[in-house]
Amino acid sequence: QVQLEESGGGLVQAGGSLRLSCAASGRTFSSYAMGWFRQAPGKDREFVARISPTGGITGYADSAKGRFTISRDNAKNTVYLQMLSLKPEDTAVYYCAANIWYARITTPDGMAYSGKGTLVTVSS
Repeated sequence: QVQLEESGGGLVQAGGSLRLSCAASGRTFSSYAMGWFRQAPGKDREFVARISPTGGITGYADSAKGRFTISRDNAKNTVYLQMLSLKPEDTAVYYCAANIWYARITTPDGMAYSGKGTLVTVSS
């Protein structure tokens, strides 16, 4: 069992940056691939980024490539999402997710464990 809690969301102007954090409970955090998903109002939840258990492999949605960076600190049981050059269309609730299998954490169905989310609002 993994419990996840996101933080770091807020209101930012277009072009600004935010860093989201996700703190995980449990002693097996380093065994899990981690990911970030988001859900905009009236839209389906979508994949944003993922990272392998050791942090050596990462993957991004096209919308995140070049602007977002996912990272993790296994000593702190925390995964991060650094977001730069934010756009109004990045406005969404951002969710942290965990799955033992890196290959599966690319769709909402792969969110074996997830947090309650943190709201990011980007104003134009």
